[in-house]
Amino acid sequence: MSSTDECWWRPFRKTDRAAVYHVDLTPHAARERAAVAWLDKQEHVRWQRYPYARPRREFALCRAALRALLCGRLDCRNDELAFGASQYGKPFAFVSGTPVPISFNISHSGAHGLIAFAAAGRIGVDVEERVTRRDLDGISQTVFTPGERAALAATSGERKVHLFFSLWTLKEALIKALGPGFSLDPSRFEIPAAMCRGLPTSVFRFPHLPAASWRLENLDNTAFAAAIAHELGLGPTE
Repeated sequence: MSSTDECWWRPFRKTDRAAVYHVDLTPHAARERAAVAWLDKQEHVRWQRYPYARPRREFALCRAALRALLCGRLDCRNDELAFGASQYGKPFAFVSGTPVPISFNISHSGAHGLIAFAAAGRIGVDVEERVTRRDLDGISQTVFTPGERAALAATSGERKVHLFFSLWTLKEALIKALGPGFSLDPSRFEIPAAMCRGLPTSVFRFPHLPAASWRLENLDNTAFAAAIAHELGLGPTE
């Protein structure tokens, strides 16, 4: 990347086990040209297939940032890096045809993208701009548990909007980390009650997979709601 093409990603949050980067997805012609240059042939074809400018921009900027960050972490050239996908579409990386032991996940909403990395264990991240919805209660009936709906019912106004999106992103991060796609009903598992009351982190276990524990972290700020879920491993809580 030339010195005139400023970097559009930056560190956002780091723990002892995971790192999250923010990707600026606002329109920027020079950045978008630089991003497209990072794409391989298949990615370039995919980029061209998007019918509108916004999804093309989001894909190029996020994928190029992912490539640059992975090249730095794996000490490889961009032309050595390739991607595959699981049954449910979750990507994984190859270097010179060999799968690499690093987990990553991407999410984007509006002007914001997040990329999460972990050296071990599955990881999921979700970001959502807080777009006002007219029927929060109606949506809640399909995605939240009775306990989560009760927590929402006890709030109002902006606090209710913030709690709605916090719960939404925490659930999405868990689903993306586990990797089952839409086959996992978000209303069948509950976010720890302490996180509904404002605790920023907690350990979570899926009811149907109690042996595996996950570190949940709320990454909300004033610009967006976001969350990360990272697998801690099997057995006792770490």
